[in-house]
Amino acid sequence: MNSEDEMHVLVVEDDEVLADAISTQMRAMSFIVDTVHSGALADAALSTRGHDLVVLDIELPVLDGFEVLRRLRYRKDRVPVLILTARDAVHDRVRGLDLGADDYLVKPFDMQELQARVRALVRRNHGAGDSELRAGRLVFDLLGRNAMVEGQRLELSARETQLLELLLRRVGRVVSKSALLQGAYEWDEGVGPNAVEVQIHRLRRKLVEAGLEIRTVRGLGYLMKVQEAAGQAA
Repeated sequence: MNSEDEMHVLVVEDDEVLADAISTQMRAMSFIVDTVHSGALADAALSTRGHDLVVLDIELPVLDGFEVLRRLRYRKDRVPVLILTARDAVHDRVRGLDLGADDYLVKPFDMQELQARVRALVRRNHGAGDSELRAGRLVFDLLGRNAMVEGQRLELSARETQLLELLLRRVGRVVSKSALLQGAYEWDEGVGPNAVEVQIHRLRRKLVEAGLEIRTVRGLGYLMKVQEAAGQAA
């Protein structure tokens, strides 16, 4: 298992447009992403490199996703696997789960549901001890999706909550505006960078009491930092 800051995801999808969309979503969640478009390449990657999560399409040329999954589990590799399939027949879903998949999504799917299922698999694989993110005086509950400051719940919108999690996962590191945009908004909403700026402005004010600040790094994105006084008190 890689460290949380260096979590590696393998995206296996032969539709290159969809593969790119999924990979972009995973990067927005601060994962390092490898992308392959065939079952043979997936099997080779999983045989030689360690990954923390696999997003695996079933309909692959030559070597399908079921066979990739079967070989993975035969090697006793317990990496969490989320299978993607256009098949809605119950027996196909059952087969995937019986072969060792941890969850599945039926195409077409919503990117926010993909993110939610990925978060759930990561939490499950890390165990209960990793169900919280902490910075300054703030505690973010990944299960309940709540942010608390010294026992008091912060009132956050769904968008603010998404942005907060993305920034908390990379405290002290710059997160690009495009990554925040893709991680917190639907692909078809047609929103622009100004939407992120507005939400960041609101979130910034709410985090003062938590001892956290969000700095704008011109031309790059945003950086969350723990204020020194808060860091000493924590």
